[in-house]
Amino acid sequence: MDSLPYLDQLIERFRAFPGVGEKSARRMAFFLLQQPTPWVESLAEILRGAREHIHPCPICGALTDRDPCPLCSDPGRRSELLCVVETPEDCIALEQSGVFRGRYHVLGGRVSPLEGEQIPPERLDALRQRIQDGGIGEVILAMNPRVEGDLTAFTVQESLAGLPVKLSRLACGLPVGGSIGFADRVTLHVAMEARQPFSSEEI
Repeated sequence: MDSLPYLDQLIERFRAFPGVGEKSARRMAFFLLQQPTPWVESLAEILRGAREHIHPCPICGALTDRDPCPLCSDPGRRSELLCVVETPEDCIALEQSGVFRGRYHVLGGRVSPLEGEQIPPERLDALRQRIQDGGIGEVILAMNPRVEGDLTAFTVQESLAGLPVKLSRLACGLPVGGSIGFADRVTLHVAMEARQPFSSEEI
C-alpha cells in the first residue's frame, strides 16, 4: 500500500506528545480522521485560540490569558509564602488540590544532566528579584521527588544564597520518583503541611 503523506505527518505530530508511542499515535490519528469535519475544524480553532491567548504570566510564570494572572492579582492569597515549581502543570495540580494559598514561581525547567536540561537563567534571576523586592518570608521548593528534583532544588538554593528567606521542601507525602502533576489531593496536602527546612546537605 502506498504511503499517505498527510497521515504519516499526523502520526509523527502525535508521537511528539509526551508518553505517546507509535501505536497510540496511530490510534489518535485514525480517531481524528474518522470525526466529522465540523468537529475537526472546532479542534483546530481551539488549538489556534489556545496558542494565541495562553501564555506565561510575566510575574509567576503560570499559564494565563491575562496579565497579571489571577494567582498574582488575588489579594486574598498569602504573599509571604512563595511556592517554587518546575512547570505550569505542577502549579495547576497544587491549585486544584486546594492545599496552598500563597504565591507561585514557575521555573520553566529542571536540572537534568543526562538530558542536558537546565533552569532558564532568567527565571532564577526573576525569583531572586522577587525575594529582594521584599515581603516573602518562606520559599517552598515543590520539586518532584527524584534525582532531577534534588538537583533542581539545590540549584535554586544556590541562586538564593545570601538572601534572608526561609527555604523548605515538600515532605515525604510524595513517593520517590513520583510527580506533583499526578498526585492526589490528600498526598499533596500531607506533603505541603509536613514540609521540612531544606539544606543542600540533604542531597
